[in-house]
Amino acid sequence: MAKISVVGTGYVGLVTGACFADLGNEVTCIDIVPEKVAMLQQGKIPIYEPQLEEVVERNLAMGRLRFTTDYATGLAGAEFVFIAVNTPQGQDGEADMRDVQAAATAIGANLTTSAVVVNKSTMPIGAGDWVANILEKNVRPGVEFAVVSNPEFLREGSAVADFLVPDRVVLGSNDRAAAERVAVLYQPVKAPIMITDIRTAEMIKYASNAFLAAKISFINEISSICERLGADVREVAQGMGYDKRIGSAFLDAGVGYGGSCFPKDVRALEHMASIHGSHPQLLRTVIDINRDQRRQLIQKIRNVLGGLNERTIGLLGLAFKPNTDDLREAPALEIAHLLQHEGAHLRAYDPAAMAKAKPLLPEVAFGRDAYETATGCDAVVLVTEWNEFKQLDMNRLRSVMAFPLLVDGRNVYDPETMTRLGFIYCGMGRRQSAHYPADYVPAPFTAPIGAH
Repeated sequence: MAKISVVGTGYVGLVTGACFADLGNEVTCIDIVPEKVAMLQQGKIPIYEPQLEEVVERNLAMGRLRFTTDYATGLAGAEFVFIAVNTPQGQDGEADMRDVQAAATAIGANLTTSAVVVNKSTMPIGAGDWVANILEKNVRPGVEFAVVSNPEFLREGSAVADFLVPDRVVLGSNDRAAAERVAVLYQPVKAPIMITDIRTAEMIKYASNAFLAAKISFINEISSICERLGADVREVAQGMGYDKRIGSAFLDAGVGYGGSCFPKDVRALEHMASIHGSHPQLLRTVIDINRDQRRQLIQKIRNVLGGLNERTIGLLGLAFKPNTDDLREAPALEIAHLLQHEGAHLRAYDPAAMAKAKPLLPEVAFGRDAYETATGCDAVVLVTEWNEFKQLDMNRLRSVMAFPLLVDGRNVYDPETMTRLGFIYCGMGRRQSAHYPADYVPAPFTAPIGAH
C-alpha cells in the first residue's frame, strides 16, 4: 500500500484518486474549492461520471480516501503526489499553466518527506523540467523529489473503466528509478507499461489526441464528399473499418469532436509546433474541418426551412458526448449560437447536462424530455447520441412537431424509415442531403439576419 496525494479533483484528479484508493492505496485529494471538498467528503461528486460515485463512497467508508483543502495535511507523509489540475486553452491556443504553477509551488512549500511528483495533467512538452524548477525553488532543505510524466487517457463516460483497464500506461522521467516506482503503482491494472524520457511521454499524449481528432475530421471530410457524390458515409466507414490498418473506432461522421481534450490539445500542439518553427498544416486543417461541420449542419436546416428567422428549433443533447454532463467545447453550444444568430428560437433537452447548460444558454427553453422539447418545433436536431434518443417513439415525436424536419447530427436513425414515418430526414454524409416525403413542397428562401 502506497501513500498518495492527488492535487485537483476534476475529472482526472477525482478518477485517479478514487481508483488508486480502490486498488488498496491510502489517498488524499487536495482541492482549493471548499464547497467542492465539502461535497466530496459526503460522498457526493460534482460531475456526472458512471461508476465514480460508487467508487468514491466505497473508499470513503473504508477510510482509504480523504479530501482536504489544506496542502500541509494533504501532503503529510506522501510518497507520490499527482498533479491533476486544469490546463485550459489560453488566448493563442497554448495551454494555460497557471493552475499547475500554483499547485507545484504549494507542493514544494509543503512537502516534508521525499516524494515522486507525477504530472497527470496534460502539459506542454517541456513542462516536466519547468515543474521541477518550480519545486526546486520552493522545496525545503533535505526534501528530495523526482518528476515523472504520466499522461492520462481517460474518456469521459467510461473514465473508471479506462483507469482500471487501460490500453497502456505511459511514464516518462529523467530519473528511471522514479518512473519504475510509479510503474509499481500500476501493476494491479495489468496493462503494458511504457517507460521513456519525460518529453517523449508528454508528446505521446498530444500526438495520440491529435491523431484521433484527425481521424474524426477525416471521416467528416469524407462525409461531405459522400453527400455530393451519392455515397453513404456510414457504409464507407464500415468498409474502411474492416481493414486492420485503419480500424472502426473514431470513424463516425457527425457534427465534430468536442470536450475538454481534443479541441484544446490539437490547438496546443499546433501552437507549440508553430512557435518552434514547424508548419503544422494538417493540425490546422483538422481544426478547420471540425468547425465547418457545425456550419454545414446549419446550412442543411436553412436549405429545408428556407431560412431560420423566427423558426423554432429543438436540440436533443447538449453534452459533448453521451454519459457525461461536460459542456466544454460541446458542439451543441456552437450550434445554438449559430442558430440564434440567424433569429431562431431554441428548445433543448439533455439527460444530464441541463443544469450546467442553463447559465450558458439563457434564452433557450428547456424541456423535460425529448417530446416536450420537440413540441411546436420546425426542426429537431439530434446533437448528442444518448441511448434514450435511440429508443424514442418517433411517431409521437413527429406528431408534436409543427414541421417534420429531423436533422440527425450523429447518423443514429435510418433515413428510409424516418421518411416513411413522415419526417424530412437530413443526415451527415448520407446518399442525399435530405430525404423528402413524396408530398413535400419546399419552403421559400428567407435571407438570414444581417445578409445583404
